Amino acid sequence: MRVLVVEDERDMADAIARGLRRKGMAVDVAYDGLQGHEMAYVTRYDVVVLDRDLPGMHGDDICAALVESGALTRVLMLTASSSVDDKVEGLELGADDYLAKPFDFKELVARVQALGRRATPVAPPVLTAGDLVLDQSRRVVTRGGTTLDLTNKEFCVLEELLKAKGGVVSSEELLERVWDANTDPFTTTVRVTINTLRKKIGDPPLIETVVGAGYRVPEPVVAS
Repeated sequence: MRVLVVEDERDMADAIARGLRRKGMAVDVAYDGLQGHEMAYVTRYDVVVLDRDLPGMHGDDICAALVESGALTRVLMLTASSSVDDKVEGLELGADDYLAKPFDFKELVARVQALGRRATPVAPPVLTAGDLVLDQSRRVVTRGGTTLDLTNKEFCVLEELLKAKGGVVSSEELLERVWDANTDPFTTTVRVTINTLRKKIGDPPLIETVVGAGYRVPEPVVAS
């Protein structure tokens, strides 16, 4: 899941980003409204965690721009006000959810995860390929009943490949969906991660390389 945190209180923004990354999300951070608006326009995020009162460009205007663009991005608006009128106003602007400061971090994570599921096509909670099973909610992968010790990035790459249901996923798409904006687009990170993932998954191989296009996990052929 790709998340953008737009928050001018740097300590809070960095703390939110660190916490979400520990949950396996790819997180970018913007510390003012103009930067946040530009990043949300350039990159397709699943969720934007958006402070309402921002310098440069108000959070309301960023939210309205996202809604007007027709993007699938979901917006979780943060504000220091917990009044019902403010919540209603935020939701009427097009925000998908609203959380008042101070908040419990567990609640923030739960809301971001719920919004992320709404930002992408619905996938079953458990993804399979032969004897490989990936449980998205528990973040556990097994093959032949044996649990695989995967890093967050390896888990997310495998998750994206399985979600594609046999389709090809390019290196660029994997970089956008799994890594954050600090990753060099010309890096070999994707190829290295795929190679390590293949070794951990074992034989018979599941991940195919489609030359010039990307990677895929073929769906099993069903006998007629």
